[in-house]
Amino acid sequence: MVKEDAIWAALEEVDDPEVGANIVDLGLVYHVSVSEDGTAEIEMTLTIPECPLADEIVGQVKEAVASVPGVHEAKVELVWEPRWTPANMNDQAREEIKAHRASMQQ
Repeated sequence: MVKEDAIWAALEEVDDPEVGANIVDLGLVYHVSVSEDGTAEIEMTLTIPECPLADEIVGQVKEAVASVPGVHEAKVELVWEPRWTPANMNDQAREEIKAHRASMQQ
C-alpha cells in the first residue's frame, strides 16, 4: 500500500517555474489520496486560473507521483475553490521566492 507521505514528498519536488518554489510549500496542493489499487488522486490549484504553465505543472505532478513505488496511476484535478492566496504559502516558500527573485535580478 502506498503511503500518502510518499506522494507528498514527491510533490515537494515539483516547482512552480514562475514563482521558484515547490507546489507543496506554496500551498497549491489541497488533498492527496491513494486507493487500494494504487491510483493516486491529487486535488490542487494554481496561483491564477489563467496560468500559462498549467499543462506543464500538471504534467510534472503526474510524472512525480507516478514515480512513487506502488502508484499505478496519477490523477490530478485542478480546482479553483478555495481560491489560492499568498497566505497559503509557508515560510519556506517565502524564502525560496526571495532567493529566486534575487537570482533573477543578477
